[in-house]
Amino acid sequence: MAFFRVSFSVTVMVFLCFTLSQAHPPFNFDWVDSGGNGGGYFGLFPEYYQYSCPAVHDIVMSVLEKAIANEARMAASLLRLHFHDCFVQGCDASVLLDDSSSIISEKQSNPNRNSIRGFDVIDEIKARLEEACPQTVSCADILALAARGSTVLSGGPYWELPLGRRDSKTASISGSNNNIPPPNSTLQNLITFFNRQGLDEVDLVALSGSHTIGVARCVSFKQRLYDQNGNNQPDETLERSYYYGLTSVCPKSGGDNNISPLDFASPAKFDNTYFKLILWGQGLLNSDEVLLTGNVGKTMELVKSYAEDEALFFNQFAKSMVKMGNISPITGYNGEVRMNCRQVN
Repeated sequence: MAFFRVSFSVTVMVFLCFTLSQAHPPFNFDWVDSGGNGGGYFGLFPEYYQYSCPAVHDIVMSVLEKAIANEARMAASLLRLHFHDCFVQGCDASVLLDDSSSIISEKQSNPNRNSIRGFDVIDEIKARLEEACPQTVSCADILALAARGSTVLSGGPYWELPLGRRDSKTASISGSNNNIPPPNSTLQNLITFFNRQGLDEVDLVALSGSHTIGVARCVSFKQRLYDQNGNNQPDETLERSYYYGLTSVCPKSGGDNNISPLDFASPAKFDNTYFKLILWGQGLLNSDEVLLTGNVGKTMELVKSYAEDEALFFNQFAKSMVKMGNISPITGYNGEVRMNCRQVN
C-alpha cells in the first residue's frame, strides 16, 4: 500500500505539472518585478509556448527570412515596431490596432504617421500561427519575436526571450504622441523618456544601437542641416563631408520623405559601426549624435566602449531588449489573444 501511495502521488504530480504547463495562460508561481514600470505580475518566461504552440519560433523565422530577403530594410522596421509598442501602454500590441468605432489608432500619431511599417509581415506571421495554434500566440509576443528574429537575421545577437504577453483591448494616441522620443531630442530629453519606462542611460545607449540598421526620413534630420539652433545654421557637430552628402539627399525645402541610412557604412548589417560613426561626427539623427556630445559622461563613455567592443554592445543590447520587452506586459487572464492583430476580438 505504501508503494501504491507513493506511485499515485508521483503520478498526480506529473499530471498536475503537465496540466499547468498546458494551461493558457500558464500558471507561474514566481511573482517577479517587470523591470519596467509594471510592478509585480505572473512572470514571462521563454518556454511559454512549449506545449501550446511548439512551432512558434520556426513559423516566425520562416516568415521573417522571406520578408527580410525581399527587403533588408524590413528588419529595422519590425525592430522599431516593438519599440514603438512598448513605449506606449507597455508591450501590449496596441500599436497594431486600426481605427474603429471605439479606438483611435496609434498609427496616426506624430511619431508613427507615414513612418512605422511592417504590419503586413506581422499579419502574415499571425495568420500562419492561427493555422498552427489557433487563439494561442499573442500579437504582443509576435512583435517581440519579430524584433529578436530581425536582429539575428541582420547579424546581431540572439537572446532568451521571455514570452506570455497578452494583447490590449485599447490604444492610446496621446501616449504615442507623448512617450516616444522625437529624433531631434536633446540628451536630457532622451534620458527622461527612457527613465519614464524604467530604462537607464545604459539601456538608452545600447538600444539606440538598433540604428545600426534601417533608414530615416529627411524630415527627421532636416533641422540639423539648415536650422539646428534657430539661427539658419547647420549643426556644428556634423562632419563636413557627411553634411554635404546629406544636403544632396535632403533639400532645404521639400523632399521630406527622402530617406538616408542611419548607418551609411553598413545599413543592413547589425554591428557596432553606428557607434564608430557617432565618434566621427556622422550620426544621422540629433538623438544619435547627442549620446556623444550631450555632456553626460556616462553616455559618452558607453558610445566609445561600444565602438571599440562589438561583443560588449551585443551583450548589453540583448539585456536591454529583454528589459524593454518587460515594460508593463498584460499577463494572466487580463487582456486577450487577438485573432487579428489589427482589431480586438
